[in-house]
Amino acid sequence: MTHFVHHSPAGDGVELRAIDAIHTVKIGGKQTDGGYELFEIDAPRGHAIPLHTHAWPEAYYLLHGTMSVQVGEDAYDLTPGAALTVPPYAQHTFSIATPSAKFLVFTLTDAMGRFFADLDESIPVDAPMAEVFPLAAAAAARHGVSFVQPPR
Repeated sequence: MTHFVHHSPAGDGVELRAIDAIHTVKIGGKQTDGGYELFEIDAPRGHAIPLHTHAWPEAYYLLHGTMSVQVGEDAYDLTPGAALTVPPYAQHTFSIATPSAKFLVFTLTDAMGRFFADLDESIPVDAPMAEVFPLAAAAAARHGVSFVQPPR
């Protein structure tokens, strides 16, 4: 693995739009030789991406707002400063209870960034969920993401 310093100033990073939020790449796989990534997620109120699984683990750290994260049968309420890990292949999703929430997501490998980039390229902005979900499902299949339930 090649190691070097990467600085991402406040307000900087590539913004990728996905179904549920804006994902700003703060540290991408290109900067870590595919070892890990760090995203700043800005999500609006409401339910996010449907319950799903994937091969990479995630760690969440809530910066502001309130959110609930479902992992398997359990729900965890997060407030600012709370952290949560999601194991590989665990069924999970989240919903935002406040007008918006901002949180960090740390993942191992560069798989999540590649998936988000594909979603950003594949899905039209502001399209209805009925139009978006088949496109998202196709992108998910390309990246080993499995939806457990259809969108709400």
